[in-house]
Amino acid sequence: MKRLYFIGIFALLTITTIFIWSKSYYAQQEEAYVQLAVEKGVALIPSEKGVFERSEFANDYGTMRDDYKGGRTLETYYDNRAFHGAPPSIPHPIVNELTMGDKSCLKCHENGGYVAKFKAFTPVVPHPEKVNCRQCHVPQKTKGLFRPTNGKGFPTPSINNEAFVGGPPVIPHQIQLHENCLACHAGPSAPVEIRVLHPERSNCRQCHVLNNKEMTDIGDFIR
Repeated sequence: MKRLYFIGIFALLTITTIFIWSKSYYAQQEEAYVQLAVEKGVALIPSEKGVFERSEFANDYGTMRDDYKGGRTLETYYDNRAFHGAPPSIPHPIVNELTMGDKSCLKCHENGGYVAKFKAFTPVVPHPEKVNCRQCHVPQKTKGLFRPTNGKGFPTPSINNEAFVGGPPVIPHQIQLHENCLACHAGPSAPVEIRVLHPERSNCRQCHVLNNKEMTDIGDFIR
């Protein structure tokens, strides 16, 4: 009886081993697959780094005296552009016409500063990592028009465009090449009308969202 008992146990273990091995073998024959994440239609910031590029100066901007802030007006800000969203032209003489930019431009425009010659603060570039400045920015060749025109100019985004009473204003322009909000909305060279009241809150898009409707309307006008 004992002999039959051990033979039965041995047979059971053998069958179990074969069964487990066969399952493992066939499992290895299945096709591998990778589960892809579902993409969502969310407007992403092209460069996350650029958003906080000037945050180290945020507290300095917040403590500036009113008589020191200076700055441009929104009218002069737009006068230096061919259309809404266009790169500003270069309103001053260029020392070296052969240069594309790099340190020649960033020496003044990376962090700003007061220029006695022009009696103004230097506008800060929101994308200092793009060093071929003159690929987009062209010098002004004339202050006037070649021929008189009755054109009314181009539509500009409205300010004080809160979605609801007491809400934060929405962003009425594209964010590509404008990732660094504090470059235009804080500091002494920022236009007075759009200068933010709380530059120390440098995570701007936590509260301010894109206004796609207004951006679409202006895009249709340009086309």
